[in-house]
Amino acid sequence: MREMVVGSDVGRTEGAVAPPPALLERLKDYGQEDAFALWDELSAEERDLLVKDIETLDLSRIDRIIRCSLGSQGLSVPAIEPVPEANVSTVEDRSPEDRERWWKRGLKAISEGKLAVVLLSGGQGTRLGSSDPKGCFNIGLPSGKSLFQLQAERILCIQRLAAQSTDGSSGVVPIHWYIMTSPFTDEATRKFFESHKYFGLEADQVTFFQQGTIPCVSRDGRFIMETSYKVAKAPDGNGGLYSALKSSKLLEDMAMKGVKYVDCYGVDNALVRVADPTFLGYFIDKGVAAAAKVVRKAYPQEKVGVFVQRGRGGPLTVIEYSEMDPTTACEINQITGRLRYCWSNVCLHMFTLDFLNQVANGLEKDSIYHLAEKKIPSIHGFTMGLKLEQFIFDAFAYSASTALFEVVREEEFAPVKNANGSSYDTPDSARLMLLRLHSRWVVAAGGFLTHSVPLYLTGVEISPLCSYSGENLEAICRGRTFHAPSEITF
Repeated sequence: MREMVVGSDVGRTEGAVAPPPALLERLKDYGQEDAFALWDELSAEERDLLVKDIETLDLSRIDRIIRCSLGSQGLSVPAIEPVPEANVSTVEDRSPEDRERWWKRGLKAISEGKLAVVLLSGGQGTRLGSSDPKGCFNIGLPSGKSLFQLQAERILCIQRLAAQSTDGSSGVVPIHWYIMTSPFTDEATRKFFESHKYFGLEADQVTFFQQGTIPCVSRDGRFIMETSYKVAKAPDGNGGLYSALKSSKLLEDMAMKGVKYVDCYGVDNALVRVADPTFLGYFIDKGVAAAAKVVRKAYPQEKVGVFVQRGRGGPLTVIEYSEMDPTTACEINQITGRLRYCWSNVCLHMFTLDFLNQVANGLEKDSIYHLAEKKIPSIHGFTMGLKLEQFIFDAFAYSASTALFEVVREEEFAPVKNANGSSYDTPDSARLMLLRLHSRWVVAAGGFLTHSVPLYLTGVEISPLCSYSGENLEAICRGRTFHAPSEITF
């Protein structure tokens, strides 16, 4: 039983009335009546706030989630196996002809309005030293662009390339961008987009929606009270995407728009290729329900989740680094020379719309959430409790056919997670990765670079409006010299 300190008679409201009987009985049905334990200590206004807070909770659903999630602890899971080689398209296996075919096929699907993009943007930049949504963060590029702006301009570029691939006969077909926020980032995200005029996108091609929250609970499943009149809650994880899409009726919205495929990614990757035609073309070509971009694990102890197969012949899924035995993490494939468990999950996914509907229904039915023990703000100060979360990669357990598409880390994965001064995944490291990549594009297009500081510390930035992945730069770069650091635009 969660400890609850009930105060003395001092300060109690005169003529106290009982909690609403029907609501109290419902709480008793689910063993959560302690939420009203301090009722007599509350003012009339605080009682009203508590009642409204409890009434917003779907108690039946939450009880099911708590029971299923706590009950799943300690259950045995199938042994893991390495991902079969046939499930992975590696960089060295792909021919220029393959890449060209996939690129064209992806552009064709985009020009037909079959692709939507979903952005996971529920987190704040707390570890970056900012209270703003992560997407608002400026990593220090010469242009000063935020992560949101870089991604929006990549969408604009792909829309133009897709229209050009059809000789412009159908005009530019907007790629709809669905942006999942949280209660902590929603208002600030909307205002940021409005103040920047949606970075050149049409306002009606951007849809914001919020992920859900789940009450934080003690080890015995009781609600933790943040205050005497408010239940402590936390976002339900990036896997809350699926139930949020369903409850917001956005899966239906996508279907009405003619969407068949959904590109899904996390906000904190400075090199993310949003709406990547090559990945989309590969996905369509394979005819699978789900796919993910992966990078090779840099070293056995790298703190990344990796794709594995659950049991022989089972579905692909992701296992977190903390869940993998250190000996297993170091195993080497004697044929390839790679780590046996080498395919790192970097939150770059592609799904069919039909599969997303299946996942939304399946996850809701199973109601098993991951449990994270955290310090929870409560009426007793910070207290240890459990946050319940689903993860975006939980979807893969429902897929009978999953394909992995290897990408080069230096070209597509520059995470922005920690403040400068940390040892990895900082704004500085992401900025340098982008500048170095774009510098290579300039040289490949026949340009030259000068610099007043060592080139390994700087480079040039190419606007996404000029080039998506290094294409079409000869007219801008050939024979010209650019001084680093600087931005190259039209």
